[in-house]
Amino acid sequence: MSDDRTAALIRAALEARRRAYAPYSNFTVGAALETASGEVFTGCNVENASYGLTICAECFAVGAAVAAGHHQFTRVVVASDAKAGPCGACRQVLAEFGDLEILMVDADGEIERRRRLDDLLPEQFKLPGR
Repeated sequence: MSDDRTAALIRAALEARRRAYAPYSNFTVGAALETASGEVFTGCNVENASYGLTICAECFAVGAAVAAGHHQFTRVVVASDAKAGPCGACRQVLAEFGDLEILMVDADGEIERRRRLDDLLPEQFKLPGR
């Protein structure tokens, strides 16, 4: 994973963030998910007046990747003003596809933190036998 690939992934997350729909919280988030084959899928948060129906950027990106036939991911960049990491629900969704690297970047694309998903969600839910 070269620095050029990381920079491209960060740019993709920042661009996705610019397309976020967040009229209620004004908290915009973009995500760029890299597949094992090197393809990148992006997502942005999409808020709803019924807050529970809001779609997080990370889940949006996972859905796009899965819809395109991908199930193996290496890393995800999450871009926000708050340098936020994935929420608990997004961590669980990402965990369905294994341990991946998570890069949390600020609005300028500076990497604030790098973590493994297993470190952020050490006891994720798994169905028995899986």
